[in-house]
Amino acid sequence: QVQLAESGGGLVQGGGSLRLSCAASGTIVSIFRFKTMGWYRQAPGKQRELVATINSGFSTNYADSVKGRFTISRDNAKNTVYLQMNSLKPEDTAVYYCNLGGPAQYWGQGTQVTVSS
Repeated sequence: QVQLAESGGGLVQGGGSLRLSCAASGTIVSIFRFKTMGWYRQAPGKQRELVATINSGFSTNYADSVKGRFTISRDNAKNTVYLQMNSLKPEDTAVYYCNLGGPAQYWGQGTQVTVSS
């Protein structure tokens, strides 16, 4: 069994910041450090989209819409991945999902981020 527990979502004013966390537990923890981790988001009426990924070598990849504002990081000792979100915009409002190992593998249940104008 693999569990991904997201936290850190909430309501914030435009221009504000939030930090999301995703902690992995279960059988995956022994190989967590070898897995690519990612954050995705889904806004109402839209498809789920990639926000950022970080691989086992700590290389990162970002959607153009968040480059320069969001930072993904990981702590393998804690089996946790983070998403620091700065300069938030109303269009960042979505449910944010943590992913382990790629879209075909494991997902968290999501955490709501709402940015007011």
